[in-house]
Amino acid sequence: MQGAALRAAGIDATYVARDVLPDALAATVAELRAQNCAGNVTIPHKQTMTALCDRVTDAASAAGAVNTFWMEDGALVGDNTDIAGFDAAARSLIDVTGSEPAAPLHVALIGAGGAAAAVAIATRSWHDARLTMWTRRPDAATEFTQRFAHARAAESLRSAVRDADLVVNATPIGLHDDALPLPVDALGANAAVLDLVYRAGETALVRAARARGLRASDGMAMLVEQGAAAFARWFGVEPDRSVMWEALGRRAPEEERAE
Repeated sequence: MQGAALRAAGIDATYVARDVLPDALAATVAELRAQNCAGNVTIPHKQTMTALCDRVTDAASAAGAVNTFWMEDGALVGDNTDIAGFDAAARSLIDVTGSEPAAPLHVALIGAGGAAAAVAIATRSWHDARLTMWTRRPDAATEFTQRFAHARAAESLRSAVRDADLVVNATPIGLHDDALPLPVDALGANAAVLDLVYRAGETALVRAARARGLRASDGMAMLVEQGAAAFARWFGVEPDRSVMWEALGRRAPEEERAE
């Protein structure tokens, strides 16, 4: 995806993947710093990366997670483009403003990690949005709701998604198999589902939600949008999103809606 964007922009740079174990992250970042590199970090390194940067943006500080980095005047800078990525992905699926001020959007969030924090930050800028979250870890739920005032913890997974306008899976469940992060029969008849996991053939959650006639999308739109935001950070220009989607073997959501 990023390689296609680089070629389309005529930028002489390469984007490569590196598999880094947690205990090797600090040494790898030091190596990349010495080489004046820029790049992304993903699960499970986003939160640890914040401490390895010389400074972070307000977005990364609020999220407590870094997914994008670059060198600037000799300093390693960290940012969180997942926030903008999620916001764009959600807006491609639903109207985030809500139908009227008296009926604010109800968002159900599954998870409490770095991706979940990005969701919380994005949704607090939506018009009076309510955020109900659920995680298996009570301590994580307490910490999350303390960080984000508009979020409340649900007593159960089913109660979290009940009557939600948008249900977001921010856990890795479904990444490697067809496990479901939530019971699909618990979703309301008008709910939309955004699974931040992405994989070939989409996730079991997306397929099951669509089988019920619900609007559903995987994390590919968020992947593209956070990547585009990172690209703009690195080079100061917007990438060609159409070639990014093409590189992923998908079409942009607006192209599918046009049909």
